Amino acid sequence: MTTTTRTRLTGVIPPVCTPLTPDLEIDVPSLERLVDFLIDAGVDGLFTLGSTSEVAYLPDGHRRRVLETVVARTAGRVPVLAGAIDMTTLRVAEHIDDAVKAGCDGVVATAPFYARTHPVEIERHFRFLAERSAVPVYAYDLPVSVHSALDSAMLLRLAAEGVLAGVKDSSGDEGGLRRLLLARDAAGAAVADFSVLTGSELTVDSALAMGADGVVPGLGNVDPHGYTGLFRLCREQDWAAARAEQERLVRLFDIVDVGGTARMGRGSSALGSFKAALHLRGVIDHPVTAPPQIQLDAAETARVADLLKGAGLL
Repeated sequence: MTTTTRTRLTGVIPPVCTPLTPDLEIDVPSLERLVDFLIDAGVDGLFTLGSTSEVAYLPDGHRRRVLETVVARTAGRVPVLAGAIDMTTLRVAEHIDDAVKAGCDGVVATAPFYARTHPVEIERHFRFLAERSAVPVYAYDLPVSVHSALDSAMLLRLAAEGVLAGVKDSSGDEGGLRRLLLARDAAGAAVADFSVLTGSELTVDSALAMGADGVVPGLGNVDPHGYTGLFRLCREQDWAAARAEQERLVRLFDIVDVGGTARMGRGSSALGSFKAALHLRGVIDHPVTAPPQIQLDAAETARVADLLKGAGLL
């Protein structure tokens, strides 16, 4: 599989967590172990600097260190996508330059945010990025953070023109995802290379049944074997077994809610739980998250351990 506009990107492409040291530097040895852990589990690609990677919390130097480390450790075993996430077009374009220089196989960008943008401006944003990029550009539909959903007609128009290679759909709108897939099928050869990847790790079996090409699961850091197995079952159309595995992963996903709501937000709880799980599984050295996120306490970490045991992971 390659990340070009001639071949769809498919399979399980986890958004790689970013291990940090207690003094908030990139924990390179832990990141290298995590890369090996994911690739050894059979993932089809790696998505660095996504939301699960804490990209919004990382300064530019940290971002570059992550890209250089992941590309070097991966050594061509699977494609590496880089999140080029920032508020405006010129800032995103600089992140794309860094990703290309590091040797990434593709880049992933949201619509602009902070300032309100018109749909025409969003389309212009993606066209500008594609002209600037030496690697394929994937759109990231993340309305909860960007406050602007990506229009399916625009996505497919840009796909037909070779501007976009695919989309990561984290909209949470399953009906919208289905309409996008139907529209892609109706458009035929003009968009045959356009990859549609779901970011909803709890509904992978249904998304693949609808025709999605793959999944970008944050929980895939914790249980990559679960997601690669689930993808295989869906491709084999063993829907009963796929449903059972999906439901096991749904139960495991309860780890994202271990953090006390009186003292932390859902982001702190979710990202903290992923890192706590990776620490408990011996993959990373420290379960540290970037400030201003709140760290899990001992009781919350113990709850993560209980859920890992229930899922057969400890």
